[in-house]
Amino acid sequence: MLYSLHKQNEPSTAIEAALGDLRHLVVQRIQLHFKDHPFPLDKWVDENGDNFIRQDLAKHIPASINAHEWITLLLSLVPHVQPNFFESIISENLPHGGDFSEFGGVKGSNHRSILPTGETIQFVLAGTDIEKRLQVQLLFGEDHFFYRHGILWLEPVKEGEPVMSGRIVMGQDWVDKILLDKETVPRFGLDFPAKRITTSMIWDDVVLNNQTRAYVNEISNWLQLHHLFNEDENLKRKIKPGYRVLFYGPSGTGKTLTAALLGKQFQKDVYRVDLSQVVSKFIGETEKNLESVFKKAETKNWILFFDEADALFGKRTNMQSAHDKYANQEVSYLLQRVEDYPGLLVLATNFKSNLDDAFLRRFHSLIHFPMPNSSERLLLWQRSMPSNLKQHADIKLEELAKQYELSGASILNAVQYAALQTYARKDGTICHKDLFDGIRKEYLKEDKSF
Repeated sequence: MLYSLHKQNEPSTAIEAALGDLRHLVVQRIQLHFKDHPFPLDKWVDENGDNFIRQDLAKHIPASINAHEWITLLLSLVPHVQPNFFESIISENLPHGGDFSEFGGVKGSNHRSILPTGETIQFVLAGTDIEKRLQVQLLFGEDHFFYRHGILWLEPVKEGEPVMSGRIVMGQDWVDKILLDKETVPRFGLDFPAKRITTSMIWDDVVLNNQTRAYVNEISNWLQLHHLFNEDENLKRKIKPGYRVLFYGPSGTGKTLTAALLGKQFQKDVYRVDLSQVVSKFIGETEKNLESVFKKAETKNWILFFDEADALFGKRTNMQSAHDKYANQEVSYLLQRVEDYPGLLVLATNFKSNLDDAFLRRFHSLIHFPMPNSSERLLLWQRSMPSNLKQHADIKLEELAKQYELSGASILNAVQYAALQTYARKDGTICHKDLFDGIRKEYLKEDKSF
């Protein structure tokens, strides 16, 4: 009886039961193949009961998965659980050795046993039936939910080799979801040059002028309501998915914080692309580095944030050298990739004029984050002061706000310096001199006269 232990909730028990049934299926397929008998797969699935697809393992799969898709998923998952799964079956059924090319499979660079290929799936699901083998290829098409959600895909092969001879790659995040029932964060590095950004702040901590806040509210409206476009027969044909925004203005005025708060509000991960890891002097490497981020982000509905975006999205140059030609190709690639991204994409720069006009035309909104005026600076001072320290009577926040032109980040830095001085004195009272010295440090950073 399939899944005799299915009432137990332990993930390892569910996986063991599922792989036990998969082994039974593969063994029968191989044995009947050598006897030149057809294998009635659909009948096998029907006879093995309703518990063939384990819902406790498939609960994260974003579709109503059928038996063929479930078998494909398990075959892709096997190397992550039982490295010798395929080799042990083949050795049992071919005790004297021999070539078994119909089964497919390849060796990995580190993995010492068989890794399944598209041909492995074809053999298990279709045997030698040509029509059914062709139908199996649809499981790896770009329209299938396996590919659209980044669950699994076929590794590209050299030109001229059969597409289905490519190794099946299952996204590590999906391996962790299915086996460990947990969401994993991609590891930052050359293969994934983006870092997740979060904040413990709330919207009340942000001080924006009325026009900036109104534009930010438009982004909130899109994040909350953009799904309604797909319910309108006219708009869904004409409006592309995705929303592209440019934040521009001096450093420290809240561009990154606003992006992080939008993600926090709508429970979406925000990933800041690290341009030092992306931009490469080698031809084609910049596009390759970016593609890894875009491909992952498309399946996760992340908010992508490009800080100091003019390093990537700067003005195209007149072609005076081969380098200029490829630099312009990078910009053209970015134009298309940005326009195709289905989620919220935020670019940030200090100077809007540094960006290529072709990018600006593709933004839904250009949002200016100016330096705060005196009344906004007063709010920032008031909201930044420590709650567990007393303020000396000589502190006049109104005067500080009027006299010193600082960004929100600089004000917070000055308050942090003053609080540290107070903690060091252990008197519990923050004074004017502490804040004054903190302000002076911020002015010196930017080479401003004080």
